[in-house]
Amino acid sequence: MRQILLLVVFVLAARWLVKTMRAAQAQATMRAGARSGAAGGARRQAAPEPRQLAEPMVRCAVCGVHSPKSESVLAGAQYFCSAEHARRYAARAGGRDGR
Repeated sequence: MRQILLLVVFVLAARWLVKTMRAAQAQATMRAGARSGAAGGARRQAAPEPRQLAEPMVRCAVCGVHSPKSESVLAGAQYFCSAEHARRYAARAGGRDGR
């Protein structure tokens, strides 16, 4: 039992040490970037790109397949996975078979 407790304490201490070292390294990198930016005048580090959210998925009105909104076909108020499905849906809505 004592060995397990010692192992848990060791793991927690190691995690704390790694976290502290990473934070110190990040601060050192930021300080170095600030010094080079101040000394270089026009040379500045670019701001990090903000993380983008995942693209919304839309459901095809014919087959039900989900595809990214940018890759889907919009016809009327419906989204489709392909132009063929958009034509098939329009033909079906128009009263004739789209096959």
